[in-house]
Amino acid sequence: MISVFDIFKIGIGPSSSHTVGPMKAGKQFTDDLIARNLLKDVTRVVVDVYGSLSLTGKGHHTDIAIIMGLAGNLPDTVDIDSIPSFIQDVNTHGRLMLANGQHEVEFPG
Repeated sequence: MISVFDIFKIGIGPSSSHTVGPMKAGKQFTDDLIARNLLKDVTRVVVDVYGSLSLTGKGHHTDIAIIMGLAGNLPDTVDIDSIPSFIQDVNTHGRLMLANGQHEVEFPG
């Protein structure tokens, strides 16, 4: 039997189609850095998006999803109540803790 969770994916909104993939990609990026022992070599992260993500990114919170993914979160487990203050802190300081706090980098907004 197919569950509703097999059809729909849990993600932050307002448009999960613009947040689930980018958040997973951000997390996968940092996971790959860790697997290759490169995380500590990173000093700055800049993210460019293309296509429909670039056209609707901020309005659909793609930017927030990417930041949360780089920070080590996944769409189905992220603490949504912590997102606003986390993003405010990143924007205020221009710094981001990657991979669940394992390494801090410059993150220009």
